[in-house]
Amino acid sequence: MVGILDSGPVSAPNPITEASRPDGYVVSSDPARLDLAAVHAYLTRSYWSEGISADVVARAAAGSLCFGLYAPDGAQVGYARFITDRTTYAYLCDVYVLEAHRGRGLARWMIEQALERPDLAGLRRLVLVTRDAHELYRKLGFRALARPEGYMELHRPHVYRRDPA
Repeated sequence: MVGILDSGPVSAPNPITEASRPDGYVVSSDPARLDLAAVHAYLTRSYWSEGISADVVARAAAGSLCFGLYAPDGAQVGYARFITDRTTYAYLCDVYVLEAHRGRGLARWMIEQALERPDLAGLRRLVLVTRDAHELYRKLGFRALARPEGYMELHRPHVYRRDPA
């Protein structure tokens, strides 16, 4: 009997992808290009991960498929992270575009580029949670949960705070 572990090597993740726009913005999945200090600086002030440590940001990025958004001058101005097995499921999180670069369709473009990758395009289910970007995600095909009663969560909203209140 051949078991799952005997069935040969697991395929490696797809290679780095990069796309650019005529206005000079670039989206890349190259982990070496990520400016995790910039990601941490944004996330620590976001409503969803206020106070998150740089170590947690780095560990989360290391275990995820991440995309950086870069301005024409090369500075990182956006980010998106997919927690995924690259086969059946992904959870999209930590999406942002810096305020000075908003209003140009960059968030939508970054997510569109990510969703075209073969290891995301073929997934059965992609989910996300948002407080204020429903219209953006609807344009990308996301919908409200068909069966919300089937989802459960253990939510610890203040886990990153140094003084849990």
